[in-house]
Amino acid sequence: MEKTIVIYGSSTGTCQTIAETIAKKLGVNAIDVQNLKADDINGNNNLILGTSTWGAGELQDDWYDGIKTLKATGLSGKTVALFGCGDSESYCDTFCGGMKELYDAVVEAGANVLPGVSADDYNYDDSEAVVDGKFVGLALDDVNEDDKTEGRIDAWLDSIKKSL
Repeated sequence: MEKTIVIYGSSTGTCQTIAETIAKKLGVNAIDVQNLKADDINGNNNLILGTSTWGAGELQDDWYDGIKTLKATGLSGKTVALFGCGDSESYCDTFCGGMKELYDAVVEAGANVLPGVSADDYNYDDSEAVVDGKFVGLALDDVNEDDKTEGRIDAWLDSIKKSL
């Protein structure tokens, strides 16, 4: 596996815990987007980016400066995989919507974005993060479906490892 880093934005700690789980499973480092530097981007071929979703499907606040860093550094030649945290019951009409904002930003910055997961096994009403029946990354609801989190992470990592 090429050099990989997990970068996350977390307000309540859920996304941080998931990011650290993913990083541990891959044997790589996880950093908070608040600490993101151009060297973190330049020093890694693969970026796994995670965000929680807030309000009406918005990106986690710390990511707004992080996106500026991603765009200023550029992601041409980088492989990016995304994951998002959301609440499919309380926010069923904006489930994991923040992940779509992150997706749009990395595509604009020139990244090769790995495919997401099928939306079939999820219960929600709507999500900006679903394109052609698939989430733009791995969608997780650790509030209502915490019993599925580990299995979803493992299946997703198995599907993207060969591309990292």
